[in-house]
Amino acid sequence: MTRHASFSQNVATPDPQLDRWLRNAVFAGLALSLLLPWRSEWLGFTPLWLLGMPLSAWWALHRFRLPVRQEPVPARRRRPGGQARRRRKPLAAKRFARAA
Repeated sequence: MTRHASFSQNVATPDPQLDRWLRNAVFAGLALSLLLPWRSEWLGFTPLWLLGMPLSAWWALHRFRLPVRQEPVPARRRRPGGQARRRRKPLAAKRFARAA
């Protein structure tokens, strides 16, 4: 293998026993989340612990990358120039001249 090989070529295959165990845990969690109530005193939100956590572990075992957003958000453009400055208030013209 060359020194500059891509990351995907260096990835080893996952352990088959762990893969089978996690797959069974996902299917058992699916069955239990359909049978148990969605909120539990002991577990809290049951689909998170019975489905979400085994699925994320299975995802990490296979080293899947997170999905990439298709359309990047455009960067905000800044106006040229510096910070805005306050204008000095014009001096009020004297209404009446003082008598001498």
